Amino acid sequence: MTTRRKFLGQSLLGAFAASDTSFWSKTFQGAGFAKPKTLPLVIATWDNRKATQAAWDVLSADGRALDAVEAGARIPEADPLDTSVGYGGFPDRDGHVTLDACIMDEFGMAGSVCFLENIMHPISVARKVMEKTPHVMLVGEGALQFAKEEGFKEENLLTDVAKDAWEKWKLKSEYKPVINIERHDTIGILALDTKNRIAGACTTSGMAFKMRGRVGDSPIIGAGMYADNEVGAAACSGLGEILLRTLGCFLVVEEMRRGASPQKAAELTIERIVKKYPTQCKDAQVGFVVIDVKGRHGAYSIHPGFNYALYQDGKNQVFESKSLFK
Repeated sequence: MTTRRKFLGQSLLGAFAASDTSFWSKTFQGAGFAKPKTLPLVIATWDNRKATQAAWDVLSADGRALDAVEAGARIPEADPLDTSVGYGGFPDRDGHVTLDACIMDEFGMAGSVCFLENIMHPISVARKVMEKTPHVMLVGEGALQFAKEEGFKEENLLTDVAKDAWEKWKLKSEYKPVINIERHDTIGILALDTKNRIAGACTTSGMAFKMRGRVGDSPIIGAGMYADNEVGAAACSGLGEILLRTLGCFLVVEEMRRGASPQKAAELTIERIVKKYPTQCKDAQVGFVVIDVKGRHGAYSIHPGFNYALYQDGKNQVFESKSLFK
């Protein structure tokens, strides 16, 4: 039975908590209670603070997480100095810049494009696939045709810098993925908005000088990115072939569904991947960024050198991820 004294105590407690933003730190943290994580938040692979800033601009105006991750992903897509995403991305071994991207909303709907050429913003095309077609994925010429029908402009994405790198590569034509090259790669970006809606996006130009037609994990739902509004979301960067074989991001989310924190879920998944493919993982990197619906985050990689950008509590910061190997 609720007594008058208990009722008044509960009312005052709620009033203090609502009126004083430092209430939790002053009263409960000293008693062993952690301050609740604040919303919104956005996290991205690598030092993509320009992307998290663009996403935060949407989130801080009470915008939708889906709009935020699209806005964030478009930043590196349009950056000619980013050689692993969009405009400026290094070409395949035949000199063609081919792009992959996927996006997923709070309802579990998803869109994806693979092997798309001459369109600067594949993430926005992927969203159109999700929202305007009965399909999840469009590929190659079909994806290009759809993009043009939706008003996207064709343009040359091969910059002079990327073309010069390709010409130099052709002298030996050696294809070997390099761990943490230039400390950037595919961008995976996740957001949770003020209405607890979760979304994720992933976009890339793929491995530099890859075989013509190669598609990695980035546009594959569950491999390069996965979001579930009941649990949380994960995105990754690294060697796509390993992630395609393991559906790594789906596995991270399922670990959270079983009760793991975002950090623990990422660690368990990396451990499982390395146990499954010990030889390949000696010279290959995989890194995850993870959030849950409570506003917690985590990150973990196979090797040192993976970092990530987090915008939460009004701070846009870069952190070094922990790793399995030291």
